[in-house]
Amino acid sequence: MSPTPTDTPADFAAIPSELIERVCKRLKEGGSVREVLPDGGLLSIDRLRPFLCVYRHTAGRSDAGTDSLVRGEASYLMVPGNAPARKGLRPLVRRLAETANERFGAFFIIELWASPDEEVPQETHSKTGEVLLPAPRFTVHERAPERPGPSVNEMIFALELIQLHGQTGIVDVILKGIAHPPGAKPLIANKDGLKINCFVVGLEILPVFRNPKTGEVFPDVLREMQLGVGRALRKAFFTFSLRRTNTRPEHWFALGRSRLPELVWKIDRQLSEIGGQFSFLLQVTPINSEAAWNDFKAGKFREVPSFNYRPLPADPLLLKRQVNNVRTEKVVDATLAHVLRQTQDELDRMLTMLSDVGTPRFLPGSLQIFGAVEPELLELARQMLQVPAQKSGVNADNSAPVTAAQFARRASEEIHSYQKQLPTFAAKVELREDMFSGLMVSSGQLLIGRETSVPAGRVEALLAHEVGTHLVTFYNGQAQPLRLLSTGLAGYDSLQEGLAVLSEHLVGGLTRGRLRMLAARVVAAHMMSNNFPFSETWQRLVDEFDLEQRSAWTVTMRVYRGGGLTKDAVYLRGLVEILKYIGSGGELDPLFIGKLAVQHVPVMQELVYREILKTPPLTPHYMTHPAAAAALASVRKGITVLDLFPS
Repeated sequence: MSPTPTDTPADFAAIPSELIERVCKRLKEGGSVREVLPDGGLLSIDRLRPFLCVYRHTAGRSDAGTDSLVRGEASYLMVPGNAPARKGLRPLVRRLAETANERFGAFFIIELWASPDEEVPQETHSKTGEVLLPAPRFTVHERAPERPGPSVNEMIFALELIQLHGQTGIVDVILKGIAHPPGAKPLIANKDGLKINCFVVGLEILPVFRNPKTGEVFPDVLREMQLGVGRALRKAFFTFSLRRTNTRPEHWFALGRSRLPELVWKIDRQLSEIGGQFSFLLQVTPINSEAAWNDFKAGKFREVPSFNYRPLPADPLLLKRQVNNVRTEKVVDATLAHVLRQTQDELDRMLTMLSDVGTPRFLPGSLQIFGAVEPELLELARQMLQVPAQKSGVNADNSAPVTAAQFARRASEEIHSYQKQLPTFAAKVELREDMFSGLMVSSGQLLIGRETSVPAGRVEALLAHEVGTHLVTFYNGQAQPLRLLSTGLAGYDSLQEGLAVLSEHLVGGLTRGRLRMLAARVVAAHMMSNNFPFSETWQRLVDEFDLEQRSAWTVTMRVYRGGGLTKDAVYLRGLVEILKYIGSGGELDPLFIGKLAVQHVPVMQELVYREILKTPPLTPHYMTHPAAAAALASVRKGITVLDLFPS
């Protein structure tokens, strides 16, 4: 993009005045601009904004990676190295400022550039001589007399929060400085800026995101810098908008790009289509669990059960190839790039696990995706298992259990009620011959094992769990332009299952037995991942924690399936997570937008503010259940899982 050192200003074409006026006219009319400028420049504005990010490539310098720090912003200008001397650049910037000023009353330019690579410190530890990685460092250049103090302060605070290599950002401030790169000319002179109420600030960045000797970019470091610098720029623009202009954005999130390039949607489609080609849980669930139980019982609970699994409908190696061919590294929007890369990585790991079903390699993959059991979670589970399954003097529900066919009819009725609200809610109930018992949601369908038996008092809770949570979030996700919200973002299981268990509490169906079962899964997952034999885990659940033999079998089978699956620990972990989230003021509504993790909640809120996502069309029925309001109010006050046990 940059010219060679021998280029002269005469070698460059001028930015024609016709182009400048066409751009300004389009912005006044509410349109977006993506204009390739002469000699490789680019002006990208998704709609008229009271701000502009500028990057000018220094002539004769590679400067790899620096341009990506502005490419994800909603309003930016990039120009080649000798552009300051090119006729038409300063008129372009001035007309943009004048156009924005007519609408907003003020305009803010932040010009960004990288310090010379030689300034990146090459330090070593004073005692060991080991190389010390540099901290993120920035210099803010403010020029007098127009100094938008509060806006710059917000940017400084945000830059200081950036963390790299275990170090936080360091920010130096130069007052009465020049707000443009060394060797360049100001895009707007001081006196002209005062006339049109245009403020200019320079942001110099130490290029710790590349090798100072070779110029090679460190991708992970650059991505962290993109996220942090982008956040700082938008916070500065947000404060500026509130204090200096007549526009009032709701949140600094709203100042991100509202129009995304087709590449983002293409990558989203690719990843969601790959994820839709297999059902992970169905593939790792044994098809002979009943026969294996009978054999286990006949062997006096000592033999290791042998499990059989469904044939894979697709070749994991070919799917992995498709996953790895998705070009997530090309996404310049730092927020979405982070989410897409996470999901790409998790898909790759899940496909590896499917290749390893029934082998010792399966467990390491499970630990990578679903994690090990944390000590504090294990301790909580043990405390929960000390609570008796049934308090003496309380009568158990003597109603006849609900059969698989009866539950299927009730679930179909529930699904039909959602279809009245959202015609695209295309869920169906399927009684599966290859599932002996149990419930499972897969690809937007509710699967029921043929011999499933549900206690009458648990029907509403299970409908809230499976239909009201898993199916509602699936079809809410399908209603969004981001398809991955339907198939699931990376790490969504914990929040999804925690929300589903919470829904059982909101309808008054979270029993002691259910809570103890979630705790037993954690203990079993811990024992399995620490190489305890199947029979020993089962025996401990029966003898020490007083589970019935068949219940202990179900728990143990679930965590030993496939070769060792720690996913079942996410139910209790997710419940702890969501109680903490709501107790600290978090809202439930953003959680219904699709299948996401807690870490994605701010991302989803940002995308809603940016008008990329929309309000979910469905709210679960359990939110209007007679018991829900009081139950949710108690959760908001801050309670623990132990407080959920019925008295």
